[in-house]
Amino acid sequence: MVTSTTAAAPGKARALAVPDITAVNSALWLTLTVLAAALAYYFLGYDQGAVSVFGSDTHIHEFIHDSRHFLGFPCH
Repeated sequence: MVTSTTAAAPGKARALAVPDITAVNSALWLTLTVLAAALAYYFLGYDQGAVSVFGSDTHIHEFIHDSRHFLGFPCH
């Protein structure tokens, strides 16, 4: 059974909720997305050996080793 509270009145269009997207909100999300992508790229494609921010520690390299090869990053 359809009641008047769940259906639009005949001849009237229902309004859609539009999210409030401001320039500041968009810039914040874009900045956070770029930062997360840059960190992911560094750890997946660049963190090894002499350029590692963790020195000669290879725990991160070994943890994501197979992912590096799967994504096409050489590491040997």
